[in-house]
Parts: sequence; C-alpha cells; structure tokens
Amino acid sequence: MLHLPYRELPVGDPGTPDTGSPLRYLAWLARHQKWLLSLNALFGIGWMVSQALVWAAVGAAIDHGIRRHSDVELFKWVAIVVALGLFQAGCGALRHQLAVTNWMSATYRTIQLIGRHIATTGPALTDEIPAGDVVNTVAADAMRIGGTYDSFARFAGAIVAWIVVSFILLSTSVELGLIVLLGVPILGSLTVPLMKPLHTTQAAQREAAGRLAALGSDTVAGLRILRGVGGEEVFLRNYRNQSQKVRVAGTRIAAPQAGLESGQVLLPAILTGVVTFLGARDVMNGSLQPGQLVAFFGYASFLTTPLRTAIDYVIMSTRAYVGASKVLRILRIQPIVADPENPVAWPETLSRLEDQRSGVVVERGHLVALVTDTPDHAAVLVDRLGRFVPDTDDVLVNGVAISSYALADVRSHVIVSEIEPRLFTGELRYELMPHGLADDERILQVLRATSSLDVLDALEDGLSTTVEERGRGFSGGQRQRLSLARAILTNADVLILVDPTSAVDTHTEGRIAARLREVRGEHTTLVATSSPLLLEKMDVVFVVLDGQVTEHGTHHELVERSSTYRQIVLREES
Repeated sequence: MLHLPYRELPVGDPGTPDTGSPLRYLAWLARHQKWLLSLNALFGIGWMVSQALVWAAVGAAIDHGIRRHSDVELFKWVAIVVALGLFQAGCGALRHQLAVTNWMSATYRTIQLIGRHIATTGPALTDEIPAGDVVNTVAADAMRIGGTYDSFARFAGAIVAWIVVSFILLSTSVELGLIVLLGVPILGSLTVPLMKPLHTTQAAQREAAGRLAALGSDTVAGLRILRGVGGEEVFLRNYRNQSQKVRVAGTRIAAPQAGLESGQVLLPAILTGVVTFLGARDVMNGSLQPGQLVAFFGYASFLTTPLRTAIDYVIMSTRAYVGASKVLRILRIQPIVADPENPVAWPETLSRLEDQRSGVVVERGHLVALVTDTPDHAAVLVDRLGRFVPDTDDVLVNGVAISSYALADVRSHVIVSEIEPRLFTGELRYELMPHGLADDERILQVLRATSSLDVLDALEDGLSTTVEERGRGFSGGQRQRLSLARAILTNADVLILVDPTSAVDTHTEGRIAARLREVRGEHTTLVATSSPLLLEKMDVVFVVLDGQVTEHGTHHELVERSSTYRQIVLREES
C-alpha cells in the first residue's frame, strides 16, 4: 500500500474565513487545500479514465488478437489491460487516501474556526444561538462540509472520463459519440429541478434538528430542577413534539433525495440502453467490429459510474451548502470585546491594576478584597477588571488602558475565576493544569493550599483519575476547591476570585484563607467576598457602593469605624 506524507491535524492556525456567503466560505476552504485537492483530482482522473480505457483495450484484444489469430497482439493488449488495472488500483488507493485527508482537513478547519470563535465571542454566541445547536453544527454540519471535498476527486474523474469516452466513441461512431457527449449533461440536467426542494427541505430538517439538540441539552442540564418541580412530563412532551417535527422534516427530504438517487440508476440505464441498441445495430450493418461492440457494451456499462458520481456530488454539495450556512451563522456573531487595531505590548511586570471609575487600586503582590452590598455589583466590577465588557478605557494596567492590550495577553495575565465551579471531562491532572506547565509536586502544593488533598485521597487513581462530565462525581464544595486550585495553578499576574469559598465549611475556609498568601507568592490576588475569614487576611479591603469606593482599609480597621461594612460582613442590624 502506498502512503502519502503525514499531515498534522488540526492545523496551527485555521486562518480568517470568508463569511460573505456559504459558497464563498466553501471556496475559501478549497483554497486552503488547493494542492491536496488538485493532486487528489489527478488521481481521481487517473482512476476513472483507466477504468474507461480498459474497455478500449479489451476491444482491441478481440479485434487484433482473437479475430486475426495473432498471439503477439493478443498478449500485448492483455498486458495493456493488466497495466491499466494496476494503474487504476494505484490511483484508486492514493485517491482514497487524499480524499480522506481532504475531508478531515476541511472538517477540522471548520471545527477549529468554530472553537476559536466560541472562545472569543463568549456569551454573545449563546445569547444568539442555543448551545445545543452549536454542538450540532460541530458534530454534523462540519462533517457534511468535509464530505464535498471527499467526493471532489471522484467528480473530477467522472467529468474527464465522460469526455474521454465521448471522444473515443466519436472517433468510432459520430452518432454514438454525440449521444454520449450530449446525452450525459442533458440527462444530468433533469435532476436540477430537484435541487431547490432538496436544499429547502434539508435546511428545514437541519433547523428542526438543531432545536431538538438544544432542547435535549437544556433538559439534561436542568434535570435535577425539573424533578424538583415535577416538570419531567412537560419537558418530555416538548421533546416528543420536537422529535416529531424532526421526523416530519426528515420525511420531506425523502421525495427530492429519492428522486435524485433514483436518477442515479434510471438515467444511466436509459443512456446504456440507447448506446447498446445503436452499437448492436452498427455491428449488424457491418460498420462496427465485434471487439468495438464489446468495447461499446463496456462503455455503456461504465458510463453509469460518472453519471451516478456526478449526481452523488450534487447531493453532497447541497448538504455542504446547508452546513456552511449554519457555520456562518456562528462565525458572523461578533464578540462583545474585540482586540484593538494596534495592541500595546504587555508589560514585563504588572505592577498596578486600577479602575478609575470605581477607585479600586490593586498593587503587585498584595491580597486585595472587594466588598459590595450585592453580588451583582461585584460581578459588574469584576467584569470590568477582567475586560469582559467593552467599556474598559478607564481600567489601567501600569497606567495604560487595558483595552489597549491584545485580548490574548489580558486573558493570560488577568484570570477571573467565577463563583460557579465548572469542571470538564478528562484526566484530573490536566483538568487542573490544562497546558501541563506545572509538575505533580506543584499541583499537590496548590491542592494542599486549597484544602483539597482529601478529594485526591478519595480517588483510587489520584491525579490520573478521569473526571466525569461537569465534575458530577464531586460535591459542590469539592468542585469549588478544585476550580480554585486550577485558577491558582495558572500563576496569573492578577488572579480575581469571586466568592471562592462560598460552598465550603468554615474550618476549610479558614485553612484556605491562611494559605492563600503563601501559594500566590509575589503575584496579586483580588477577592470579591463578604467572608470575615478571608477578609481578615487581606492587605486592603475596598468597600464599593453604587460603583464607587466609599471606604478602604484592613478588615479590622473597617470593623472598627464603618457601620456599613459591619452590616455587610458581620450582618449587623442597622
């Protein structure tokens, strides 16, 4: 078996796609793999044309070898048949390898584009498109897009083989040559009226399937709540109704697709019947040799393949077009926060993070706390400091607006860990340190600081344990501690924690508070919390009311002088 050079997938940079239209997006993908597609087309042409030429060689062997009783001519043409067969096998093997490569390249480039766009758009995407629909686009539509590049070589081979056979027939019989040369596109054009209804019904079915996936995803995510309020039957009924809509939409696809696939059989059969009849007539009239008749029978049989291949390519292209429209629906959504046109280089040392609007100032190496009257007010301020909202020109990093830096730099150096702990499926070691930048010793040190060693001790395989989906094998407090450990392991210049101990008991919270400074070292940590155990370990606490710093100082200083602080933190009655 011949093997082509290994191609690394996914690619390092998928590029910037053309989102003008589905066709332009498909053309953009083709340009990115034009050499692979061209080489694959050559092998496809060689594979298909060699099949056609076999019949010419068989006919010549009959006419030049058997009828003339020439062993030399017979063996020569038999050798040509064998050589064509070997050539066809080689081209077929390479065509298939390249076809799979092209399919995977287009599919994974599309998946990479979607993944990168999800990471940059954030909540803007799920505000517009249900998460289940996004998953369905990755799982189904990307594959359909890849399918059209998989079948491209066979389609190119079919077109060239049709032309070659037509000219061979023209050189033997002008009548038969014209019938083949004109008959194939005419018969193929009969399928065109089915294309629009196929496109429409496939788009409708894809839309219904996306809604079903979104409904299923939402139902599974909220199953515990549904059980609590007795809503299982309601959502089951909704899911059943949507399933029926998908079934009906799928049934509507059957008519145009059945018409196309029936055409793959019927139309070539019509052409075969015509060519066979006329060829037999010419032999009876003496204008064709017996070997030429055999070749004509072979051509008539072979011509079913190019026509079927062309119709199959039309079906695949229609599916790819529908899939590309779904991909573009995702790629056209703009992120809430965008990179500046000319980003400033990130400073070697982040010495100061300041929010001029509120008055919060975070100095390097300090433990700083935010105390607000409601969690929503803390979330607004944290979003600004982490640059998760567009209006951040008055948030300064070393005196320069944070909006002047590349978003990738901000995300690398300013890490925000939200209150809801989220774990993903995978080995625990790499869930805690996705980029593998810390060894096991450092991971264990941080687990100790977050009082999480008991979680590890309960796992049979330790750090090699596979985390279940959404971390459902852990309790809420365990997930929160593991998420806190993951945030600390990023070694970020500024780590912003939102109520990092809200789900743990007071003894565990006290241990975490006592070890936070040690594990963060010289880096800066900002904690939005109202926990006295955490607040008493902070270097400075900012009290923020109505978006403005009203007071600041240590926990003990604020307890002494601020009744507002005592009301928020100590739940003191006014």
